[in-house]
Amino acid sequence: MTSANEWWLGARPRTLPAAVVPVLIGTAVAYDQASDFVAAEWLPRAALALVVSLALQVGVNYANDYSDGVRGTDDDRAGPMRLVASRRATPRAVKVAAFTAFGAACVAGLVLAALTTWWLIALGVVCVVAGWTYTGGPRPYGYVGLGEVFVFVFFGLVATIGTTYVVIESVSVLAVCSGVLAGLLAVALLMVNNIRDIDGDARSGKQTLAVRLGVKRSKNLFVLIYVAALFAVLLAATQSLGALLGCAGLLAALPAITTVRDATTAPRLIAALGMTARTQLVVGVCYALGLIIH
Repeated sequence: MTSANEWWLGARPRTLPAAVVPVLIGTAVAYDQASDFVAAEWLPRAALALVVSLALQVGVNYANDYSDGVRGTDDDRAGPMRLVASRRATPRAVKVAAFTAFGAACVAGLVLAALTTWWLIALGVVCVVAGWTYTGGPRPYGYVGLGEVFVFVFFGLVATIGTTYVVIESVSVLAVCSGVLAGLLAVALLMVNNIRDIDGDARSGKQTLAVRLGVKRSKNLFVLIYVAALFAVLLAATQSLGALLGCAGLLAALPAITTVRDATTAPRLIAALGMTARTQLVVGVCYALGLIIH
């Protein structure tokens, strides 16, 4: 019997900032761009967007656990526990958990579609299919180095711009810049995770971007992601000066950058993963706060 704590760990809580931050930023963009704040209308929509984002993230994590587990990819890895590979849960149970999470995202998405526009249903279908085929199906794109593209698009552009849209039903340049920032922060989180798993992924045939680049170039790319994030903040500041507070938040990335560059063992990279997740939250909060108080 799988315990509640094991299911929680299997949901990969350190990755959940990737779901929270774009919704937080997208809501702050809506506040900055709108002429008035209607709490009774805005807050329920933002809350539903958060449910969609979190449920998709959990669904993707369980789907990844299932697919990598049945393929044997997680049999030789250095990271935290995986439910299928560790035999803490059956593949069927984890698969059901993944689709339950996807189902919760769909229900919340349907409500949002009813409140705004029905084309969101098509977008939701694309999100679920992309989440499953990341590591599932006959040709998972996460196995050919496209995982970073997935998180940038869906946990950056789509989640951030989508949140702004469902709240105020319009999209601006600031929303796009903010989506780029959120996407880069999510890519950084995935990048450090894949750097940690380079050896095991290479042996199992999982050709992530980190495997393709190698350790040194992957670590350099990790640094460049934060440089690009800084430029995204500066570009956003041309639309709203409050975005500059995100620069202060990016200072939180320095410990993660130092740890990743110097790390030679899996435990150090696991620690760096936590630092990267915290950086994502700090940047997201600072950036959003800057837009709100501006």
